[in-house]
Amino acid sequence: MATTAAEVPLTARVVELAAVFMIGDGLLGLTQTERHTDLWKERALGAERTVRPFVGRPGRRRLYALVQIAAGLALAARQRG
Repeated sequence: MATTAAEVPLTARVVELAAVFMIGDGLLGLTQTERHTDLWKERALGAERTVRPFVGRPGRRRLYALVQIAAGLALAARQRG
């Protein structure tokens, strides 16, 4: 029998949302490395500190992107009932 939306716990939705964010951010970081890094390097409500290690280092950002995508997919895969 199928699970209805009302039966899905909130934590499962939050985890799924985190996985989607990780995969999407990873894909942008992988395919649009410099543009994506530049967007967050200044006046970004605190994200500047997080993105600082990637400024001027596209290879490092791409490697991190691959890790993000893999982690997001692993997180989503754990959601299977």
